[in-house]
Amino acid sequence: MLTVNNLNVSFGGVKALNIDSFSIKDKELRVVIGPNGAGKSTLMDILCGKTKPNGGEAFFKGENIIGMSEYDIAKRGIGRKFQKPSVFTGLSVFDNMLLGLKTDKGVFSSLFFKLSGEQSARIESVAKKVGLYEHLSKPAGALSHGQKQWLEIAIVLLQEPTLMLIDEPAAGMSDAETEKTGELLCELGKQNSVIVIEHDMHFVEQIARDKVTVLVRGQILTEGTFSEVKNNQDVIDCYLGTPGSAQTVSR
Repeated sequence: MLTVNNLNVSFGGVKALNIDSFSIKDKELRVVIGPNGAGKSTLMDILCGKTKPNGGEAFFKGENIIGMSEYDIAKRGIGRKFQKPSVFTGLSVFDNMLLGLKTDKGVFSSLFFKLSGEQSARIESVAKKVGLYEHLSKPAGALSHGQKQWLEIAIVLLQEPTLMLIDEPAAGMSDAETEKTGELLCELGKQNSVIVIEHDMHFVEQIARDKVTVLVRGQILTEGTFSEVKNNQDVIDCYLGTPGSAQTVSR
């Protein structure tokens, strides 16, 4: 699904990312962890076209997406959810989802747009999947923080991506919301390829059904199962600290 080779980027002479090789398979849920400044968000920014690397390749479904615009990358099936929710608080949940619906966004099409029954059913289906069906008529600003995160995930889903980039989805959530978010991501990973950046190791343990990648100083330190990574001495030294403090890592 995605293969990265020799990807590197520097900011002000400081090398922020230098990845020799990174890849994920179709319908794989990959968790990426690492200390602040490790290059996790920079990797996401490059994959969605927000940041241009100094060199390297990123093949998505066999096509090199480096140099493409954010719009063209999104059209090819990569959807990005940022850490901080940015929904339209004055609009209803339904209308926020309607704006995210995959449709022709041309001027003419937008002026004469009429919601079809199929499109309405699609919105309702996604709302049920993320737990917002009962809140479709509610203003997005009235949602809890966790519900706003789910709304953003719903908006990404409505763009019909095959690869979802999810940045710290559990940040600021209650324990109940965190657990539900983990269940949601595990379900999404059965239909899509998903890359999740996360710091909370309890949450990582919940969702890490596949491989975990550890980034440190812009490079991949190691990859493996949650258990392998958690007990790796290099990971403990560089990121997790003592085993007793490794269970919950704050940003």
